[in-house]
Amino acid sequence: MILYRLRCEHGHEFEEWFGNGAEYDSRAAAGGLTCPECGSHAVSKAIMAPNLGKAKAAELPPACPSQGCGGCAFAGQH
Repeated sequence: MILYRLRCEHGHEFEEWFGNGAEYDSRAAAGGLTCPECGSHAVSKAIMAPNLGKAKAAELPPACPSQGCGGCAFAGQH
């Protein structure tokens, strides 16, 4: 499923779900998209900002009991 932000010829914006990009293309070409506010069939994709997730901060390993022994798997990471 893909969510597109759409805009009619009168500037009304709305969102609609599609099974894939090809479904949007075929419905748009057939005039099968309708603005829910004014009923216009002259509808196109509006500019959308991508929804990017924030990167999860890496967790620091537990402190080495000897505080920097240099020989453990965490050497140089604390």
